[in-house]
Amino acid sequence: MVSLKTELCGIELDNPLIPASGTFGFGYEFNEIYDINCLGTFSFKGTTLEPRFGNPTPRIAECERGMINSVGLQNPGVDKVISEELPKLKKCFHKPVMANVSGFSIEEYVKTVEKLDKEEQIGWFEINISCPNVHGGGMSFGVSPENAGAVTKAVKAVTKKPVIIKLSPNVTDIVAIAKACEENGADGISLINT
Repeated sequence: MVSLKTELCGIELDNPLIPASGTFGFGYEFNEIYDINCLGTFSFKGTTLEPRFGNPTPRIAECERGMINSVGLQNPGVDKVISEELPKLKKCFHKPVMANVSGFSIEEYVKTVEKLDKEEQIGWFEINISCPNVHGGGMSFGVSPENAGAVTKAVKAVTKKPVIIKLSPNVTDIVAIAKACEENGADGISLINT
């Protein structure tokens, strides 16, 4: 049998299968259907410092060639993720998991990462910089190389774990943004948000 082992930012995976954040919840829900340990890892539901209800429904619309979604980062907030979601996950998933982190200011990204960084099961951080930055006039961190670099640098300063930056497709020059993340310490780039 061929080995599918691979490495992601210095952490070995049994295989390169990694369900994306937002599509896989906190993972344990799928363990009722199959053993999720067959995955390399997964990126769990986007987590913010405070709980978020998300956008009003309907949030998903089917189209001829796919779907459009606008969930709005619904999640219970980092403290409940640590106290409730991760313990449930630990019972069924025995590998490092990727924590997807969103924020509305650099300080929120940093505080959320600091809290999750203490959790042994977190192997990597996937920093979602394609959500609205309401403290910056409604623009996204992911559309500006300077802002993307600033988030990357701030998060890298509070963790030794690998940091992967999840970029937005809604830009004219994604290369400049990716380079700014790399220059500020990103260990990887995730392409792209829905």
